[in-house]
Amino acid sequence: MLTDKKRKLLQQIDESFHKLNGEPLPCPSEVNDRYKWLDKEAPYSILAHNADSDPHFIYANKYALSCFKYTEEEMMKLPSRLRAGEQDRSERQKLLETVTSDGIAYNYQGPRVDKNGKTFNIYDGIVWQLKDD
Repeated sequence: MLTDKKRKLLQQIDESFHKLNGEPLPCPSEVNDRYKWLDKEAPYSILAHNADSDPHFIYANKYALSCFKYTEEEMMKLPSRLRAGEQDRSERQKLLETVTSDGIAYNYQGPRVDKNGKTFNIYDGIVWQLKDD
């Protein structure tokens, strides 16, 4: 079920992306409930973390959860840095610094680690700062 809190966060994610990219997150035009589709049916990952000194995830759609093999509850307890292997964290940090300075970064590629310790790769990722008015 898509709670009001989750719907509002997805709307904020979508609007932030639109402001930086000029387009909303991809979604078929015939979909009746855009945010429900983005949460449950999008064939790509949507993740967000907070701005704490050691950021934790605050959102992951169904596709992202399937890639990382965590339940939503488990994922929300994780520092986002731990989803990159130790050897890949400096590269991840460089990406975040680019996003901090530019607001958005395109064509991100990099390895991530699932719940079972297996590595998988992210391709063609877009990373941006989540902002609201």
